Amino acid sequence: MDETVAAAVAEAHRREWALVLATTARFTRDLDLAEECTQEAYEQALRVWPEAGVPDRPGAWLTRVARNRALDVLRRETGLRRRLPLLVDGETTPGPDEGADDRLRLIFTCCHPALGRETQVALTLRLVCGLSTGEVARALLVPKATMAARVTRAKRKIETARIPYRVPSAEQLGERVGAVLQVVHLIFTTGHTAPDGPELMRRDLAACAVDLARLLRLLMPTDPETGALLALLLLNQARAAGRVGPDGRMLLLSEQDRSRWDAAMIAEGVALLSEALRRAPSRYAVEAAIAAVHAEAPAWEATDWDEIVGLYTALRRMWPGSPVVALNRAAAIGMRDGPEAGLAALEPLLGEPALATYGYLSAARADFLRRLGRRAEAAVAYTEAIALTGNDVERDFLARRLREVRESPGHG
Repeated sequence: MDETVAAAVAEAHRREWALVLATTARFTRDLDLAEECTQEAYEQALRVWPEAGVPDRPGAWLTRVARNRALDVLRRETGLRRRLPLLVDGETTPGPDEGADDRLRLIFTCCHPALGRETQVALTLRLVCGLSTGEVARALLVPKATMAARVTRAKRKIETARIPYRVPSAEQLGERVGAVLQVVHLIFTTGHTAPDGPELMRRDLAACAVDLARLLRLLMPTDPETGALLALLLLNQARAAGRVGPDGRMLLLSEQDRSRWDAAMIAEGVALLSEALRRAPSRYAVEAAIAAVHAEAPAWEATDWDEIVGLYTALRRMWPGSPVVALNRAAAIGMRDGPEAGLAALEPLLGEPALATYGYLSAARADFLRRLGRRAEAAVAYTEAIALTGNDVERDFLARRLREVRESPGHG
């Protein structure tokens, strides 16, 4: 296989999959058929492009092939009229870019409120991001067969419930966009630090989430939360290259080479954040502001922990039901005021049921105890954190810290 062609097809898959599938789905009114024809279009590209060359507009080429393939299938279908209503195409939000509208239709169909959140995430990864069923299953920590059944049931529900393949009306858009943003954010967090596996990050998931956030920003430029979410994702994604050392080990913020951070991405994120903060600040805007404080600090020692604690305090008021926000605030207090203060801030969270299996709580306690020289207690906390952590790179980091406190003088 020609490496140039393979790279072009891979890039077209990442950038154009959602558009090709969405446009084909509008034509077929059948998600299964649209997905099948889209996959066949990419397979045909692998066969044709080595001889014919990569087209100037790969997405247009792929869309044309997928639509032609769908037309062939529909022509052979004696039940064409029966197939058409599977996706009801009602009135859509008008716009100059019909392809953009198609992608927006696809995203809102995947995130329809009639579907559960896990199903919304799975469908978005499968249909909008173009991940295979196996890749989606690994990302969401379920068996492949279970994920295949979940996706099949979701498609059937779209069919039987006659979920419309359209952008919500102006009245519904404000109610529905929040769920879409939550799904995109969840995809990013799953990719930013993988729940399990040998790699710290699932770079494909993080990149997919950033692409989705960019798309939503493009299609809804006046919506303040879409800009704030994109800022948050960019400011976190900008640090990706510095999170793992040459030996594959995880690096804390204090250890990272900041010259490896993506300065252009940080600048873009800060500009979006500034715009979002001029409006009514949202949860995503405050989270992005926290990320910006880290991203703009020239060195670890220059981090403005007082500002970060204040932002977490504001975020806790906006999101009072999140114990993770309370945990992050406690950790920031420990960085600002010292490990003793950090332990005191963590104390009320030890009985929080939602954090009972959350390894970062034990890891934070372990770090504060280590810094205080309470090595035996730190060893217990590190052991708890390791037991609750599925990511191999994070487990390796915690295991190294555990060895350090066990081998330090005075442990026992």
